[in-house]
Amino acid sequence: MTEILHRTLPYNPMTPRPLPGIEPLAPEDWLRFDEGFAPQMQERTRLLRDHADAVLAMAPEAEPAAQELLDHVLAARYGAGRQVQRITRPDGIEVALNRAAPMETLGHIAQQDFCILEKPEGSTEHILTAAVLCFPASWTLSEKVMKPLLAIHAPVQDYDSGIARRVQRLFDGVQAGRPLWRFNALWYADPSLYQPRLEQDPRPTSTPETRAYLRSELQSIYRLPQTRAVVFSIHTQVLARADVLSQWGDEKTPQ
Repeated sequence: MTEILHRTLPYNPMTPRPLPGIEPLAPEDWLRFDEGFAPQMQERTRLLRDHADAVLAMAPEAEPAAQELLDHVLAARYGAGRQVQRITRPDGIEVALNRAAPMETLGHIAQQDFCILEKPEGSTEHILTAAVLCFPASWTLSEKVMKPLLAIHAPVQDYDSGIARRVQRLFDGVQAGRPLWRFNALWYADPSLYQPRLEQDPRPTSTPETRAYLRSELQSIYRLPQTRAVVFSIHTQVLARADVLSQWGDEKTPQ
């Protein structure tokens, strides 16, 4: 069990928000690097080294979108163009940019996980075609890759056909330069960031005795203008219960 904890959140995780809970996001806030950057990046490096098969996936047809996403992240966070071969992260670590492995490279330069979803011609849903998922919260990338949105969310109790249609409309309608965001928040007994779980082994509902840590994800939906792929990014933060209650004072909402 590895503790990499934040002390505060930039939003109130105790406020109930019905699915999908989407709001506009300022473009400059699309990728946040915060107090947890250095330790989270150390953990990402370990996972990319020791569990690459579990945390990386990319279908051949996702290559153009993956390269475009890498360009956008480099421009947004490092002011770097395509000619740049190395960058220095905020924690002082220098990273060589491997264009032959864009999703892995993204895993080494950004605090967020990224899922690329594309809508093939004739399809009614977006399909997960590529991802770097170092910090899964009770799901497994191998079970989701190359599946459409509804199948991806099948284990989510509240994700019914009505919610599925609303989410698909969001993915169809999100505009380049106008990202969207939402958050989730759940109590966990284990603060580890890497918590894969198979669909057949759902996470037990927490009890007062197991609510030691609050795990919250700031999730954004971002349109790539050239390939038109949609990027679902996940910024994970884990807080000790005492810090959550100190900031927000109510632990009854997340389960």
